[in-house]
Amino acid sequence: MSDQSTSYAFQAEVQQLLDIVINSLYTDKDIFVRELVSNASDALEKMRRLQLTEKNFFDSDLPLEINMTTDDKANTFTIADYGIGMTRDEIVQNIGTIAHSGSKQFLRAMSESEQKESNLIGQFGVGFYSAFMVAEDVKVYSRSWQPEAGEHLCWTSDGKTGYEIEEAPGQRRGCKIVVQLKKEFEEFAKDYRIKSILETYSSFVPFPVNLNGERVNKIEAVWLKNKSEVSDEDYTEFYKFIAHAHDEPAFRMHFSADAPLSINALVFTPKENPEKMLSGPVDPGVSLYCKKVLIAEQPKGLLPEWLRFLKGVIDSADLPLNISRESMQDSALVQKINRLITKRFLKSLEGEAKSDEAKYDEFYSKFNRFIKEGIAMDFDHRDALAKLLRFESTFTEPGKLTGLQGYIDRAKDDQKQIYYIIGPSRESIEAGPYLEAFTARGLEVIFFYDAIDDYVVNALAKFEEKDLVSIDRDDISLDDAATPEGEALDEATSTSLCDSIKNQLGDRVKEVRMGERLVDSPAIALTPDDGMNAQVRQMMKQMNQDVGVTKVILELNPRHEVVKKLAAAYSAKPELAELVTAQIFDNALLSAGLLEESKDMVKRVYDIIDQAL
Repeated sequence: MSDQSTSYAFQAEVQQLLDIVINSLYTDKDIFVRELVSNASDALEKMRRLQLTEKNFFDSDLPLEINMTTDDKANTFTIADYGIGMTRDEIVQNIGTIAHSGSKQFLRAMSESEQKESNLIGQFGVGFYSAFMVAEDVKVYSRSWQPEAGEHLCWTSDGKTGYEIEEAPGQRRGCKIVVQLKKEFEEFAKDYRIKSILETYSSFVPFPVNLNGERVNKIEAVWLKNKSEVSDEDYTEFYKFIAHAHDEPAFRMHFSADAPLSINALVFTPKENPEKMLSGPVDPGVSLYCKKVLIAEQPKGLLPEWLRFLKGVIDSADLPLNISRESMQDSALVQKINRLITKRFLKSLEGEAKSDEAKYDEFYSKFNRFIKEGIAMDFDHRDALAKLLRFESTFTEPGKLTGLQGYIDRAKDDQKQIYYIIGPSRESIEAGPYLEAFTARGLEVIFFYDAIDDYVVNALAKFEEKDLVSIDRDDISLDDAATPEGEALDEATSTSLCDSIKNQLGDRVKEVRMGERLVDSPAIALTPDDGMNAQVRQMMKQMNQDVGVTKVILELNPRHEVVKKLAAAYSAKPELAELVTAQIFDNALLSAGLLEESKDMVKRVYDIIDQAL
C-alpha cells in the first residue's frame, strides 16, 4: 500500500446505525458469511450482465466465481470475487454510507433500461456491516471493471469512528474483503466452520463458491429449472441433500408461478413417517429461500403445521424481508405462500391417489394422522383434505380402502347421509349389532378405527352436502322398507317391559325403548346427542380426565325371541328376568365399547344357567 491515505468520518448517525447492525440486527454471528457471499454474488451477477453489453473490461479473462480462505494462525477470514468492483466514489457511496445500496441503484438502472430480470440479492445495503459483529477491523481491496476510471484501492475501518481509503497497487478486478477476527470469534478462521455455514446458507449461489481451493456449492438449485430439464435421478439426489435422507421420496411436487406471486417450490413426501419413532412432532422440513439464498431453514407458519412432514424448498423473489433478511415483514404475503403451496400440494396428492391407488394407500397408511390433523385443525383446506381420507367399509373387502368420493358415487340417489362407525377393528364392529339395520337396507357404512377419527368426522361434519352420521347415535331415522319379519310385542307389553327394565337399571340408562333398527340382536346401546362415545371417553381417560358415566339409550328388538321371553319372565320368573336384563345391558355396553367393569358378567352367566336349568 501507499504511504498516503485519506481518512473519512462516517456519515452523521452512522455510529448509532453501526451499533444497531453489530449488536441488534442479526441474531446469529455466522450470518456475516451469508451476507458477504450474497454481496459477492450480486457483484458477479452485475458483471455477468455487463458482459452482454460492454466490450472493454479490466481483467476481462477472470472467471465469475467467489473464493474464500481461512487462516487460523493470523485469525482472518477472506472472501474475494471477480465482480464489478468499485471506484473511489463508489466505495464512499456504497460502504461509506450506511444503508446506501449499490444493488438497489443497479436494479433502478436496469428498470430504466427495461432489463427487468435479475438475480440480485442485496436490497438494503447493510449486509456488509454484519462483518463488524466478529471483526477487529475490516479491509476491502477493490478495483473497478472500468479500464480508465478504476484505481487500486483499500478501504479500512474498525467500525467505530470512520474509515480510511488508500491506494493498494496490484489488485484484481472485483473486491477482496479481509476480516481480522476478534479473539472470541476465532472459530470463523477455521475451515470446517466456514464450510458448515456455506453448506447451510449458500449451497445454491449461482456462481462457484470455493473455500481454500475446494468448491463447496456442488448441488444445483433444481427448483428453478423446468421440469423437463430435471431427471428422476436429479430429483432424488436433491431430495437426499435437502432432507438429509438416504432413500428415495414417495412423492414430489415441482411448482412454479409468476402470478399472483413469483414463486418456485420443490417439496417431497418421505417414504417413512418421521414421527413414527419420536415422542413428539418434528420441526418443519421446508426451507424458505429468496433467489437461491437461505432465509429460514425451519420457518414457522410457512406451511400449515400438519404439513411438517414435507421436505424441500420454497423460493420467492417477492419476499419483502427486513434489512437483516432474518424475518419477514409482510405476514400477509407469507399466508399467500402458505395457501398457494398447500392448495397445489393437495391437488398434487389427489392426482397421485387417482393415478396409483396402491402407492397412495401405502402413503396413507403411514401419514394419515397428518391428514386427519389437517381436517381437525385447518378449516381453509378441510374439503380438499377430506378427499384424501381412506377407510374400509361394509362395501369393501378387508384391507381394501375407499374414499368419500367413492362412497358418494355408490350411495343411493335419495341418500342424504354418509354413515360411519368408529371401533377398535373391523372384526369387533361386524360382531356387534350396529350394522344390522344398514346392511338390511343396503346402506354402506364407513369403518374408522382410530380414536382421533371422532374429532375428524365432527370437524368435517359434511362432504358434498351430505352429513356424516355415526350409526351408534339414537336420532337416526331409517325407512321401514327393511322391517324384519316376525310378530312384534304388542304396545302394552312393550311399554310394560321398557318400564320394568328402566326401573331396574335406573340412572344407568337415559331411556329404554323399542326400535326397528335391529334384525338379529335383541338390544343395542345408543349414544344420545348429549352423550360421549367410547372413543372420546377413551382419549379423555388417557389424559387423566374425569369422564363420568355416559347414560345410553337401550333400544330393544320387539321381534326377537329373547325380548319376548324376557317380557314373560318378568311375571313368571322375576329374579331370572333381572339377571337376563343385566346381562343384555352389559352385552350392549360391551358392543358399544362402553362397559367399564366386566367382573360381574361371568358370575351372572352362571346364575342365569343355574336358574334356567
